[in-house]
Amino acid sequence: MPIRQLSETLIDRIAAGEVVERPASVVKELVENAIDAGARRIEIVTSGGGKSLIRVSDDGIGIPVDELPLAVRRHCTSKLDGGLDAIHTLGFRGEALPSIGSVARLTLRSRRRGADGAHEMVVAAGRPDGPKPAALSDGTMVEVRDLFHAVPARLKFLKSDRAEAGAITDVVRRIAIAVPQVRFELTGSDRSPLVLEAAGAEEPLARIGAVVGADFSQNCLPIDAEREGVRLSGFAGLPVFNRGNALYQFLYVNGRPVRDKMLLSALRGAYADVMARDRHPIAVLFLELDPALVDVNVHPAKADVRFRDPGLVRGLIVGAIRQALAGAELRASTAAAGEMLERFRPYAGDTQGGFADAPGRGSARMPFGGFAAPRQANYDLGGSPFRPLGGAGGGDGSSADAGDGAADRFSPGFAGLAPAARTVGAEPGETAAFPLGAARAQLHGNYIVAETGDGLVIVDQHAAHERLVYEALKAALHGKPLASQLLLLPEIVDLPAEDADRLAEVAELLGRLGLGIERFGPGAVAVRETPAILGAVDCPALVRDLADELADSGTPERLRERIDHVAATMACHGSVRSGRRLNGEEMNALLRQMEATPGSGQCNHGRPTFIELKRADIEKLFGRR
Repeated sequence: MPIRQLSETLIDRIAAGEVVERPASVVKELVENAIDAGARRIEIVTSGGGKSLIRVSDDGIGIPVDELPLAVRRHCTSKLDGGLDAIHTLGFRGEALPSIGSVARLTLRSRRRGADGAHEMVVAAGRPDGPKPAALSDGTMVEVRDLFHAVPARLKFLKSDRAEAGAITDVVRRIAIAVPQVRFELTGSDRSPLVLEAAGAEEPLARIGAVVGADFSQNCLPIDAEREGVRLSGFAGLPVFNRGNALYQFLYVNGRPVRDKMLLSALRGAYADVMARDRHPIAVLFLELDPALVDVNVHPAKADVRFRDPGLVRGLIVGAIRQALAGAELRASTAAAGEMLERFRPYAGDTQGGFADAPGRGSARMPFGGFAAPRQANYDLGGSPFRPLGGAGGGDGSSADAGDGAADRFSPGFAGLAPAARTVGAEPGETAAFPLGAARAQLHGNYIVAETGDGLVIVDQHAAHERLVYEALKAALHGKPLASQLLLLPEIVDLPAEDADRLAEVAELLGRLGLGIERFGPGAVAVRETPAILGAVDCPALVRDLADELADSGTPERLRERIDHVAATMACHGSVRSGRRLNGEEMNALLRQMEATPGSGQCNHGRPTFIELKRADIEKLFGRR
């Protein structure tokens, strides 16, 4: 076939395939334009999951009437004055509106701040019409109807209305975190309304809590670090406060939400030895750096970025989060305590699974357990018709002659503790002197119950000691070069030349980890030593895994992870076993070591080592509050 020039309409539709992937892509582009225009209120209305209608209205500066025709033409923008090395806005290519207009019915209505009236442009199937006078207050309104009507084949690849509406909600939430000063309102016939009120700079967790969840503010650590002009700020969740997927990881580069593979890998690396592999941390992190040091023009949706020095950025993220985790006070997840409270059952005699109705209260429901717990009056020993026989109360029902020891004489006593529990004595002042309090009992040979100044703590002794042993092993292993075992015959591993070059560049670091390699010709490396702690090693598999990781992230973390995994296994087998009886001194010694060891709030597998219940929580269980 002869070479021919494609029509402008077809070119726009091809470009739209890159920019407009689904309705959520349209919302993302339009909301970013509104933010760039200085909007303080943004309203989004959708119908049919965004396939039938998307309307985005803002109170920004608006577009002058003579610039409206340019706004719907490709590669026309007001945001690229400094070139690609100085991008300070979310949008910059000038492709969004013409791409949307080529596959949908687009109406652009705007009124410049201070102008006499508003005007609109209509784009249908890529053909613009206008500008024409219209009615609108200050700002801009963009309405998109019948998305992909010009390319109906694209509709077959969209998901259900509910799924597309959920994707739009996720996009709005991610953008909203970066601009807390902007009010967002998301409504429509296909969704429940979502309103995110504007928050001040003095309340950094207000908008984050509204998006991520109120519990996040009680289970996160502040992050603030800077290295060589790159600043990292935000909040990282406690290791025991995690999720089963990575949807609650919010990463921003110069205010732009991204889903960059290198950044997500760095976040996983920061939590590598404090979280199970099938769990994911919750984090909201902001990277700020010179725009010339990052390229945001590498992905059609601008979701991926490229850093000039990726090793610096990765090291900053991993180091800052690990330092925050190590320096944080010993804290238990409030979610774990909440789950524990939910598992408590009301009074065992209530066969309906809830408290009996309180006298005079009818069937009023309460948040805990079911029916309202009855409020008990002070017990009158002498006047009660159910007083013990021969009690201190007189026959007339008077309790005046009940002395101070009356309650003790008639209190039920314990002939002995259950075999599963062991009590421990402690001085009264010990409870408030330490964060984990003083040990009071051991239950089922594995759980230490400690009393604190305002509650109690339950510790899993095996998980806690496992973490202590693991941290000691890591300090011993990584504090000096690891011991290596010399191979009788060097093992030659054939690799592509570029992989061999990468391994040769980090040969010194690998040597400190016990792996001795050197170049062996243009396409191979010779392995002469392996880490002694790993025992028998499949050298070709290990070297190829390291080469792949170096190509992906630039750091040989795989070898360090394998060494840490062996240390974790050794710690598991060398720690206090479940079922071992501990005396009071041993239990308190374990608590004091936990308070002094970073990361002791979770075991090597990411499970919590202790759960804390505040006195207020305990009082709620008994209807005292």
